[in-house]
Amino acid sequence: MTKFSLIQLNTGCDPKKSFEVLKKYITEAAYSGSKFVCTPETTNIMEVRNSLLFKKIYTEKEDIYLKKILGLAKNLKIWINLGSWILKDKKNKAVNRTILINPEGFIHARYDKIHLFDVEISEKEKYLESKTYSSGNKAVVTDTPFGSLGLSICYDLRFPYLYRDLATNGAEIIFVPSAFTYETGKVHWHSLLTARAIETGSYVIAAAQKGTHENKRRTYGHSLVIDPWGKIIAEKKNGIGLMDFDIDLKRVKNARSKIPSIYANKKYKIIRN
Repeated sequence: MTKFSLIQLNTGCDPKKSFEVLKKYITEAAYSGSKFVCTPETTNIMEVRNSLLFKKIYTEKEDIYLKKILGLAKNLKIWINLGSWILKDKKNKAVNRTILINPEGFIHARYDKIHLFDVEISEKEKYLESKTYSSGNKAVVTDTPFGSLGLSICYDLRFPYLYRDLATNGAEIIFVPSAFTYETGKVHWHSLLTARAIETGSYVIAAAQKGTHENKRRTYGHSLVIDPWGKIIAEKKNGIGLMDFDIDLKRVKNARSKIPSIYANKKYKIIRN
């Protein structure tokens, strides 16, 4: 088994402060023996005002705080999955990107959020991510010493076909870094994550944002790790900080051999009667 760590955050509007918090917890995790650290969606900034957001973010090549994280991974000899890092892209929009960093301090894989959060939860709570962000168009599975990892971000969770595709293409551990709203989190968070783990026979790791943020947005928290049988093996219910857990890939093989549903071919067609 391999020791992983997850960081639950309450990210604000200042990337410099975000980096200092990350540095503290990543270093603590590495010194405790963790080989892999993962973080939530919007790890570096949660700024909803576009006029200010674009003054505080960079392209991937120019991002000074991302460079510091790369150096930290190299110095600590640790893998880091930045659940999502907000960057400028080439279209004068932002991009919501997972960045997986290896212990040599290089970017091992990238994933841009495919399903953007365009919803109206209530008259007072509305989101239109497509106004600010470019969407990705590539699902990502990447091999590591810890197994094959499938990458996703937050709202992707509501689209089960993505997770089946990740699993059928070899993903054994699937990440769902999130900044789930408090209202939807109360009713859907645990159920959706558990379903994705059971459906795919995979570990699901969901680092989350928690609490009322500087921008007044409220997120649900409850970072979760769920095994391939749908059992919650770790949950951080309160506060920010680290949560440690172990991964045993034998459980993936066991679940998929006993219930091989992801390997089944489609054997039907739809008829509207």
